Amino acid sequence: MRTSIKAIQAFEAAARLGSFALAADELAVTPSAISHQVRLLEDQLGLPLFHRVHRSVILTDVGREYAAEVMAAFARIDAATRTAASAGGSMALTIHSTPSIATQWLMRRLPLYGEAHPEIDLRLQASVNRIDLGQGIVDVDIRYNPGPAPAGAITFPFPDDVVTPMCAPRLAAGPKPIRSVADLAGHTLIHGEINIFGWRDWSRRNRRARLDLDRGPRFDRSFMAIRAAADGLGVCLDSMLLAEQELRSGQLVVVLPETAMSVRGHGFTTLRAKSAMPKVADFRAWLFSELRQTERWWQDERAATGVP
Repeated sequence: MRTSIKAIQAFEAAARLGSFALAADELAVTPSAISHQVRLLEDQLGLPLFHRVHRSVILTDVGREYAAEVMAAFARIDAATRTAASAGGSMALTIHSTPSIATQWLMRRLPLYGEAHPEIDLRLQASVNRIDLGQGIVDVDIRYNPGPAPAGAITFPFPDDVVTPMCAPRLAAGPKPIRSVADLAGHTLIHGEINIFGWRDWSRRNRRARLDLDRGPRFDRSFMAIRAAADGLGVCLDSMLLAEQELRSGQLVVVLPETAMSVRGHGFTTLRAKSAMPKVADFRAWLFSELRQTERWWQDERAATGVP
């Protein structure tokens, strides 16, 4: 079935704005022209897309589902148009990331990438929401515990992460110094609720610990748990990658390094069709180079603190 683009455009605007009059203003036509195009589309489909109640219009159930698909298609067309328009000048690279790695590790490195690649306009989005790379709006998705790559995409795992207990120096060496697993019982535990490896897992591996795992502040973002630990609120169990800045600056220290664990952490996901594009391939090469530098710092830090 072939349908009129003008009719679909009129329907999309009316569905998005909830009004034939507002759709007419946006498309610079009359409300009757919008009504005519929508009626033409309904006739072609053989079903109503709107309930017409007095002067207002409400999508039918079928109309709501159709509108969602049409709006997504228009968003992809808009993204493709912006990409094509940028081809002659600067290129946009849109990165989506989980908030903690964006805040704790990635953002302070992006200026270095920007200096080395002035032709790239970097755009960083941070949220815990999963991104549909197929929409073409985002080029790269950096996720924690990414799992299998979606259809049509490929994931490049980051080097294994190191998860270890950390706290402010004044707690580690204060009136209740932390020299053994048992010493943790005298301290507040800070819980990161979305971490792969949490205090309950740590406690099972270190049975000498008698810890109250039901107490202590809980955060659903690692950057908040790390900040709380640096402020002296307690002992966090989190990623050395995410806490790199606080560890380097001395705001945090590793305690009980012999209990540290290596775990799978983040991954770099992009569409297979985009993975060889220069802007994506170059960014991945730079990102993993930065990760290797962090890994070398880890090795030195682990050697200094006795982390196995």
